[in-house]
Amino acid sequence: MANRVARGVRSNENLAGWLFVAPVVVILGLFLLLPILMALWVSLTDWNGQGSPFTGRVPFVGADNYTRLFAEEGLARRDFMTSLRNNAYYVAIVVPAQTALALGLALVVNNRMLRGRGFFRTAFYFPSVTSSVAISVVFLFLFANSGAVNALLGMLGVRGPQWFADSRGVLHLLLGAVGVDAPPAALADGGPFGLSWWDWLSGPSVAMISIITLVVWTTSGTFMLMFLAALQNVPVALDEASTLDGAGRWQRLRHVTLPMIKPTTFLVLTLGLIGSWQVFDQVYVMSQGEPAKTTLTPAYLSYRTAFRDFDYGSGAAISFVLFLIIIALTLLQRRLMADPEPAAPRRGRWWRRRVPEGG
Repeated sequence: MANRVARGVRSNENLAGWLFVAPVVVILGLFLLLPILMALWVSLTDWNGQGSPFTGRVPFVGADNYTRLFAEEGLARRDFMTSLRNNAYYVAIVVPAQTALALGLALVVNNRMLRGRGFFRTAFYFPSVTSSVAISVVFLFLFANSGAVNALLGMLGVRGPQWFADSRGVLHLLLGAVGVDAPPAALADGGPFGLSWWDWLSGPSVAMISIITLVVWTTSGTFMLMFLAALQNVPVALDEASTLDGAGRWQRLRHVTLPMIKPTTFLVLTLGLIGSWQVFDQVYVMSQGEPAKTTLTPAYLSYRTAFRDFDYGSGAAISFVLFLIIIALTLLQRRLMADPEPAAPRRGRWWRRRVPEGG
């Protein structure tokens, strides 16, 4: 009898719970899940934006939009692989740089001996709440051929590059400085996915470097607040105990602080990874993929393919490939940062330690 009453109470609680969350489930289904399914259908068609994509007049092409990105020779595959190369360099620089800068700023602001910590918190966080479009326009003037950055480099005796006109990668520029202007034969001919090894190893262009500088500056403030909240939860007694044990500042940071804020570090790295693969507005305002497609990213390529070339099927396919890349890299990062599980005790008589009789 008691079991029946308990099951009845649990069922009533489950029903009440579903009733409470039903509005949110309906809203998410209508405005999140349903559009994703609609976009997935569009990625399997050759819709050009005219009329509805859910009529029989729209050609169904299956996985052709996806195979063009990976298997078929042509401009579509070359542009997509170029965008992946550009974004890979972007991620490899932005994520470590913004994480290290955010952690450094948080450590500075968290210092109890620092005066005016509220002012510095606001100053460091202010770029994160400023319009990215406005900041991008300002950076266009800063990195112009006659802008402040080149003027500062000129004062140091360095001739600044043409930031948004030079399509050479940074590695190519460095090799050119030592007289290597042409690619070696081994790097010029072969290469995966339609790009030569020389193209894959070009490094980010100087235009991409300017975008990277902007993004690191504007995103570090938000991540600084996350690190600051984590640092303030680190027990002061633990830090003081390590100091009494003779640990230096670097040892305390490495062996006490960083392990204590590891969940926040994982959150910052994950958000940074996702955001860096979705970069769009800075590219749209500052370069639109130029010069010579060296700032082209998958997110901007998806927009350009769909809304400028009116190839909505290919544009949706690019977005779903980008979605899978983000999911795969996030899972890989989670696996790499996961704490090692303790080894399970072995079972069986053979491993047990025998206790001597009479002991």
